[in-house]
Amino acid sequence: MNITVVGAGKIGRAIIESLDKENHDIIVIDKDPKIIEQLQNSFDLMGICGDGINIKNLELASLKSCNLFVATTGSDEHNMLSCLIAKSLGAKYTVARVRNSEYAGETLNYIKQQLDISMVFNTDLLTAQTIYNNIKFPSAMKYEMFSGRKFELVELPIKDDSIFAGKALSKIKSQFDISFLVCYVNREGVGSAIPTGDYVLEAGDKIGLVASPIEMQALLKRMNVLQKQVRNVMLLGASRVAVYLANRLADNGYKVRILEKSEEKCHSVVEVLDDRVELVIADGIDSSLLLEEGIERQDSFVALTGLDEENILVAYHAMDMGVPKVIAKVNHETYVDISEKMGVDCAISPNHLAADFILKYARALDSTVESKIETLYSLMNGVVEALEFIVSPDFSKIGVKLKDLKLKNNILIAGIIRENKTIIPNGNDVINEDDHVIVVAKEQKLSDLADILA
Repeated sequence: MNITVVGAGKIGRAIIESLDKENHDIIVIDKDPKIIEQLQNSFDLMGICGDGINIKNLELASLKSCNLFVATTGSDEHNMLSCLIAKSLGAKYTVARVRNSEYAGETLNYIKQQLDISMVFNTDLLTAQTIYNNIKFPSAMKYEMFSGRKFELVELPIKDDSIFAGKALSKIKSQFDISFLVCYVNREGVGSAIPTGDYVLEAGDKIGLVASPIEMQALLKRMNVLQKQVRNVMLLGASRVAVYLANRLADNGYKVRILEKSEEKCHSVVEVLDDRVELVIADGIDSSLLLEEGIERQDSFVALTGLDEENILVAYHAMDMGVPKVIAKVNHETYVDISEKMGVDCAISPNHLAADFILKYARALDSTVESKIETLYSLMNGVVEALEFIVSPDFSKIGVKLKDLKLKNNILIAGIIRENKTIIPNGNDVINEDDHVIVVAKEQKLSDLADILA
């Protein structure tokens, strides 16, 4: 596909890097000549130095042949105007990054319709939603869901005393009357794998589990890893993400406290915060102050400052002080790995979430009529993906038993959702029209359900 990206900041670069791995033809427009030079040295793309609403710059981008136009600068208005002009110059689909909470609901839908913008995304809101899901599921290192929580994907570490340690997957399955699937394994020094029944789990492995919500709760209880539900949450930093997250938590009955050292920032966010959220002017880097603010009584701590290093260190400190569920917002992918090696429960990257959002949209545009991508999660630093497809009547293998399908290597059909019924499939199950099919793949870039076939 021909894709043009306007704005190559942190979010834009993450999107570009993700799209480059899939061999799209990319054109980047950015005002900073140093950024353009760096991108051209790192990726196979065309760079245009200038403003993304300048007609001459957009004409240089040959938008008549542009399949997807993505505007991701720091200005909402700039992004929307850029999309409007790009559409008028021939871009087929346009996507705008929007951050202002005032552009929401009916207002945003009206703007999209009037400006003919195909899609909008709010990285701060995506991040807040992801953190909220992980707070709701405190037992998991990572938590994702499919079809409105009909299926859940939970990532967990295998500890020394785990009932899974030292056992083959086939033996584990035979010992449980619970319907679940281990869909991927990551082992230190070995890498990620889509396991077969004879795969033996070891202490230190990270595994991905797929099950319905009821079965997942039962499984985690049997594994003795189910933590008590979070009620008290402390957030460090009064960022946009913190505001979205705090309001969402308060709406759902959580007790929330935000620590922010900047008095000016506190004054700027207090009007948009739920009345039930407690906002404290305090420097959360100070360990004695954290104790004064009652960190040891918190069920969850989330570090949301603008500095990755600060978030990681304070999150680690919160774990050391006994907080059961700790989450750090981390932009740089390398820091995600570092934080997890330090033992931080969960590191969430806004850049990563934005890249996944655009990648899913690009794959959906690039797919055939045989299926539609509903959900895409990039796992294990992009080595593993979990996707949800909606099956159209044109899929060539409808009604064929799964055991008779010839799949590509490193592909696993992990779940089927049929008329609100969840199925952990076996070889005798089939795929029907309108099914939601969950596929887990290693080192495969799937745009369509047909792509799983050898």
